[in-house]
Formats: sequence, structure tokens, C-alpha cells
Amino acid sequence: MAHIIVVGNEKGGAGKSTVSMHLATALARMGHRISGLDLDLRQRTFGRYIDNRKAFLQNAKLDLASPSLCELPEIEASTLKPGENVYDHRLSAAVASMEPDNDFILIDCPGSHTRLSQVAHSLADTLITPLNDSFIDFDLLAHTDPSGDKITGPSVYSEMVWTARQLRAQAGLAPIDWIVVRNRLGAQRMVNKEKMERAIEKLSKRIGFRIAPGFNERVIFRELFPRGLTLLDLKDIGVKQLNISNVAARQELRDLVKALNLPGVTADF
Repeated sequence: MAHIIVVGNEKGGAGKSTVSMHLATALARMGHRISGLDLDLRQRTFGRYIDNRKAFLQNAKLDLASPSLCELPEIEASTLKPGENVYDHRLSAAVASMEPDNDFILIDCPGSHTRLSQVAHSLADTLITPLNDSFIDFDLLAHTDPSGDKITGPSVYSEMVWTARQLRAQAGLAPIDWIVVRNRLGAQRMVNKEKMERAIEKLSKRIGFRIAPGFNERVIFRELFPRGLTLLDLKDIGVKQLNISNVAARQELRDLVKALNLPGVTADF
């Protein structure tokens, strides 16, 4: 069966689609078969990223390893039994269609609470939660006292992941490997950054997730989206010399892939 990776939290602007596209492309370039599914049916950033890539490669007559994109199939309401949810069936049908031909399925969730996102989390073998290095984002995981030093309780997203874990346990499935990815880390040692580091380490032990390094804030990510490209594609489109920022960003991606510890995957790209 395909290994299901879910990228999610319930807050926009944390870099979910950037992480999704770079991870999916890295896996494809390593020779793994991977399909993506975008559950943000309105904004559809991840889906548009893959669409942009397909169009750019076709126009440039380039053949680069890429993730494929699956769309949620329509389900006839008349086929549903009383009490059944149409979105549950659309998601299960999409996953079932992808599993036979893929090593990995990557599901990018919207930055809000939806039924699709809730069900997707219960399907996750690996759950990746990108988080900006800010207590505004940390509040998604847990509440703290005014000093930021004491955790007073879990927040809504952590509770949803807990529910997903319970559902998987009831179904006899392996536990979710939950990784919180710290994005947009500042280069300087600041008081807020150190408080965030301590708070996340405490919370990881309390509610059970691993911590992985993410991406620093870089202009290159915004520039690549219209062409559907990633940092790994720059030399293939004629960039002969990578600047220091691009080299550092590639290393950040390599470190992230290594930290995820996905089955059969090495950070060799």
C-alpha cells in the first residue's frame, strides 16, 4: 500500500504548499512514484503549483521528474446511505484510485477546519505540520500563559490530531508519525525564538510529535511558483551557478527529507 503523507494545520501562511511541492518533487526525482491531492477546493495552491509545472515543462520541452495530480471524483448522492458524508466517499475513492500505482500519496490540506481535512488526518501515516516560528502559530497547537513559558493546555488542532490517532488505533492501523516543521526561522538568537524552541520541545514530549527544521523565508520560493518549479530544478533550466541562498535552501530541503525518515527514502538528490 502507498505511504500516505498529509501536510496540514488549520492556519494559512505557514508554507504548507511550498513544503508539499518540494517534498513531492524531491521524492519524484529520487525515482519514487508519487501523486498529490489538494483538499483546499477553493484556493487550490498545491494543485495549481503542479498544473503550473506541467504547463511550463510542456512549453519548455523539458522532461523533469514530477508528482502527478489527482482530483477528487464526484459521487452521486443517490449512492449514499443515510448518514454517510459525500466528502468521506470522495476522499476514499481518490485514495483508492492512487494506491495501486504509487509509492507515496501526498495530501495537502487547507488552512482551516474542514470535513475533508479531518478525515485526511486519520489516513496519515506521516503527518507534517509546518509552523511559522511565532507564538501566534504556536497557539494552533497549545495555549500558553502570558510569559510564553508555561503550556496551559492543547489547542484545537492538537485535539483533532488526537482524535485522528484514536480512529487509527480503533481501525488497527499503525500510529501517525507526526512531525512539526519549524518554518521561517530567524538567523539571530532572539528571546522569542528561544522561548519558541523551549515551548515546542516541551509540547513535543507532552502530546507526541517530532520536530524537524523547515525553510527560512526566501524570495526564491515565490518566484518559482508561476513556473511550477522547485529549488531542485534550477540547474535543469539552465542556472549554472547557484547563489549562497539557493544552496542553503537545497540543504534545508535535504535536512527535512532526512528528518522525515520516510520508508525507503534517503536524502540523495
